[in-house]
Amino acid sequence: MSFSNKIKKRIVFLDRDGVVNIEKGRYVFEITDFEFVSGLFEALSHLKKNGFEFIIITNQGGISKGLYSKKQVDILNVYIQKEFEKHNIPLLDILYCPHHNEIENCICRKPNSGLFEKAIAIYNVDTKHSVMVGDNDRDTEASEKVGISGIKMNKNSNLNVYIQQIIQAID
Repeated sequence: MSFSNKIKKRIVFLDRDGVVNIEKGRYVFEITDFEFVSGLFEALSHLKKNGFEFIIITNQGGISKGLYSKKQVDILNVYIQKEFEKHNIPLLDILYCPHHNEIENCICRKPNSGLFEKAIAIYNVDTKHSVMVGDNDRDTEASEKVGISGIKMNKNSNLNVYIQQIIQAID
C-alpha cells in the first residue's frame, strides 16, 4: 500500500466584490458592470512569485433573491477566469454561495465556513499557510472557523498595500 505525499497548497482566498472588483453598492452580475480593482493583478503576480495560488470565495445572494441567475454568475466567472489567465495568475476556482440569509439558511454563506471546507477538501489546502482577504468581517470570520488567517482590507483598495500583511499572516 502506498500513500502519496501530496504537497499542500498555499492559497490566498479572495472575496470578490470589493476585493477583486469594485464594489458599487449594488449587485454586480454583468460583465459590462464588472471592473477589476486597481493593482489587483500586480499584487497577485507578486504573491504568485512567493508560491501562492488563488481561490475566490463569494456570497451571491442576488440569485436567491431572484435578481439574477446562476447562469449569469457562471458567465461572469468564466470572464474572471479568462482575465486571470491573461495575467498568468493561477485561479484555482471561484466558489460561490447562491443563498441569502433573509430567504434560507445554509452552511456555505459567509460567515459560515462551508465554502472554505469544500476548498480545503478539493485542493488540499495548507490552512496554516493560507489566508483570506476580504472587505467585511464575515469574510474573515468564515476563514478563521477553519484555521485560515483573515485580513480585512478597505473596500475597493489596491491589494498592493496589503502584500506584506498577507505574507506575514501566512509565513
